[in-house]
Amino acid sequence: MRRIDLSATVYECMHILDSNRYARDPSGVQESVDSTVTKFDGEILVSRLWNEQKLAYLVDGHRKGTYWLSYIRIEGSRLVEMERAFQLNENVLRTLTLRLDERLVQPMVAHALGETAPTVSDDDTASYTGDQSDADSSEEVGESAETTAETTEAVNQPVPEEASSES
Repeated sequence: MRRIDLSATVYECMHILDSNRYARDPSGVQESVDSTVTKFDGEILVSRLWNEQKLAYLVDGHRKGTYWLSYIRIEGSRLVEMERAFQLNENVLRTLTLRLDERLVQPMVAHALGETAPTVSDDDTASYTGDQSDADSSEEVGESAETTAETTEAVNQPVPEEASSES
């Protein structure tokens, strides 16, 4: 079993792949992307096809590109080396790598896998709002409803016509 350093950070990588090469050998192109990550001691959390579409402008003479999404865990010190390896990979036209906030890792990976992300339970939301009781909350809601009703009544009342101030 390979040990992954817990200080490693999770990154989202979007690769634009050569669509002609991908059409000829999808598993080979996927393997080249995945092996580049593992070559630099990275862990692949998710690696999947995102989309194939026409590019906004020519990229290395290509009009179409295959978008490949990967979520990886790798040490920041190895990231520059990995990105350089992607630049040298003939299957990869462009790469964009973004660091993910720790709070977003689980939902983003779950979404990429097609799973539902865990939701925040009522107990968790109570801890975010502080030690406010339900009675206090209902009083505030009642007060805001009354204020809204007063405002609505004032808006719906006809405005009395005043004498014109022109002389």
